[in-house]
Amino acid sequence: MQNVPASPFLSNAKPVLKKLIALLQRHFTYVSVLGTDVSGKNYRVSDRVTSISDTTWGERGFVIRVFEGGRYYEYAFNLLPDSDTALEKLCETITNNARDAMQGEGFTYPAPVEEEITQTFHGKVETLPTDVSPEEIIAKLTQINKKMHETSELLVEAIATVAYAQTGKIFLSAKKELEQHYIWSEAYIIPVARRGEVTQNAYKSYAGLKGFELLEEVEVGITETVQTVVKMLDAKPVPAGEYDVICSPDAVGIIAHEAFGHGVELDMFLKNRANAKEYMDKPVASPMVKMHDGATATNHMSSYLFDDEGNLGSDTVIIEGGILKAGISDALAAAHLGSAPTGNGKRQKYDHKAYSRMTNTFFAAGNDTVEDMIASISHGYMIMDASSGMEDPKDWGIQCMFSYAIEIKDGKLTDNWVSPVVMTGYVPELLKNITMMGKEVEFSGGGGCGKGHKEWVKVSCGGPYIKTKARLG
Repeated sequence: MQNVPASPFLSNAKPVLKKLIALLQRHFTYVSVLGTDVSGKNYRVSDRVTSISDTTWGERGFVIRVFEGGRYYEYAFNLLPDSDTALEKLCETITNNARDAMQGEGFTYPAPVEEEITQTFHGKVETLPTDVSPEEIIAKLTQINKKMHETSELLVEAIATVAYAQTGKIFLSAKKELEQHYIWSEAYIIPVARRGEVTQNAYKSYAGLKGFELLEEVEVGITETVQTVVKMLDAKPVPAGEYDVICSPDAVGIIAHEAFGHGVELDMFLKNRANAKEYMDKPVASPMVKMHDGATATNHMSSYLFDDEGNLGSDTVIIEGGILKAGISDALAAAHLGSAPTGNGKRQKYDHKAYSRMTNTFFAAGNDTVEDMIASISHGYMIMDASSGMEDPKDWGIQCMFSYAIEIKDGKLTDNWVSPVVMTGYVPELLKNITMMGKEVEFSGGGGCGKGHKEWVKVSCGGPYIKTKARLG
């Protein structure tokens, strides 16, 4: 394993930023700066197109936050002053803009209180993506594409992708000097099969705070993923109704994310857009349910030392014993509600606002086996491969889409597959119906999470196999 290297751009920026903070402290009670440097590549090989592009997650710049008289103001920029005169000019611009903005209406907050913290974090990976040539990566993806086709003659398309983002961030204030450097990578294989007039596609995602050793995991899953899409060609629609169901960890992850993810982001409480606000310390799930969110709750796509407001990551227990215990917050939502920030203040990029956002959201493990779950069902389905989901935090409605499910009859899996599968319901009812939970937690972390169809950030979600009752259609 090797350390992810520090960003030279941020290292060189530190002395200038410290000078800027000192200048701004003449005018404001509190001053901080977040510096970001994120770069990476996307690689894609399909039957028709081979491409290499820059990551859409890339960014390089700074955001200043100042506080005075109960009001905050932020100023984003991406060019460092190259002289003391230019530095003074930037300080003047920020000061004048902040004073004008602070005259308007809006929330007021207590003065921020910080502890003195100096910490640095370097992630570790086996293979830095920058140590592997583009030619080697494309050759590997081409080999994966070829192996998918060799697995079944029914494939009409095969797509293999891998992407990474090397992330560097610094946070500076009068009392804090924080730094973190890590890499996340994600990969997909997507076989498309056709028989007659029926076409189906399946996918398998791989993700983590890893380098391009991730591609070794991809090869292991090729045969199973291709066999899945071929089997889906015979799948029929699921008869609408309420069933006993077993959800795979991938399916459980999307349920956790949608059920009590956005709904416990505390900035939603401020806007009265989340029903969870009225259910704190009340039962919302089966007594066996425990749910976490946090940058330190596990080691996956949204694990970090500090968030985009300089607060250290944490492990928040959202549900314990079926009782709704806590929400997740950015610094300003926490200040307005009189609580401590949980390290969930995340920005899409440095020039975007920080919101309360999920990190790694998951159900904790239980004590049951999948075999016992299957044996306990006289008629139902095992739900596999989440594709998307939606929730209504105000009314607690949920809708999750899955690629397929396998019918269970008389305590045994059958050869009857159904596809696609849509699960709908009322969140507390779905979670209170949980009666069995598996022994191992698994995570997925491909793609991203938006807030109101925008503000995309990286997250992960997961859980063990669970047994519950749900409406399918």
